[in-house]
Amino acid sequence: MYLRRVETLNHHHLFHFWTVVREGGVTRASEKLHVSQPTISGQLRELEEALGEKLLARSGRTVVLTDIGRTVYRYADEILGLDRELLEAVKGRPTRPGKLAVGVAMVVPKLVAYQMLEPALRLPEPMQLDCVHERPERLLAELAIYGLDVVLADAPAPPAVKVRAYSHLLGECGVSVFGTETVAAAHRRGFPRSLDGAPFLLPSEDSALRLSLEEWFRKQGVRPRVVGTFEDSALLDAFGQAGAGLFAMPAAIESEVRRQYRVRVVGRLDSVRQRFYAITVERKLRNPAVIAISERARALFG
Repeated sequence: MYLRRVETLNHHHLFHFWTVVREGGVTRASEKLHVSQPTISGQLRELEEALGEKLLARSGRTVVLTDIGRTVYRYADEILGLDRELLEAVKGRPTRPGKLAVGVAMVVPKLVAYQMLEPALRLPEPMQLDCVHERPERLLAELAIYGLDVVLADAPAPPAVKVRAYSHLLGECGVSVFGTETVAAAHRRGFPRSLDGAPFLLPSEDSALRLSLEEWFRKQGVRPRVVGTFEDSALLDAFGQAGAGLFAMPAAIESEVRRQYRVRVVGRLDSVRQRFYAITVERKLRNPAVIAISERARALFG
């Protein structure tokens, strides 16, 4: 049994195995880690020999975990996560001194991201921000292999994503509905009934705000005319600024939205709550830049 030979394991083998599973195969893992495929294959063989068990089986062009492989993967995920926590606890400082690698989920409004990230640039030690703008699942995959220090998202890390991560609630607020002067004037009177049939721009279906808005519409008995749905909040804002339809943004940045996009407030939905999270691999925030982001967010959202 593999348990009798556990003393021969090393974390290098586990890391390569874990990455192969996360990336869905040796080829993608080699691209991610910038090492050759034979090197990774050799690491996998050594791990399987050390454990005395087959961990992966080929299924068409991909590899799948065996029963033992699933067990080993769960332990590898825990071990590698604790590795990172140990290093950060001992060092007591960021793993990339002078830099902060941030993943910003596409659904997070860019004005919100800026408001939260700006304090990191005013720390006593000069800080360089490396920002990545992607779908949450891709960002969490990068976070898991330590390619990012923190992910800013509108929802906690979902249980289905097998990443050792901790979701820290930064704050929440209601939302305001905006439109250009012409569009807003046509739908301000009689709000919220005026939203029935009104042109509306919505975030993508996997957005937490989209779900909250649709639930609110149902409760109010209104059915806006959906003009478009957008995965990228910046693109949605651009369409709203151009007058394509009404759109919702966090009430906490209402004045900034009005000023930057030259739009008007149609109404406010206090019961629709938009939340923002900092997702990290550590239980407690220790990175000074991430702490500064957290403090700004709490001040912003009250």
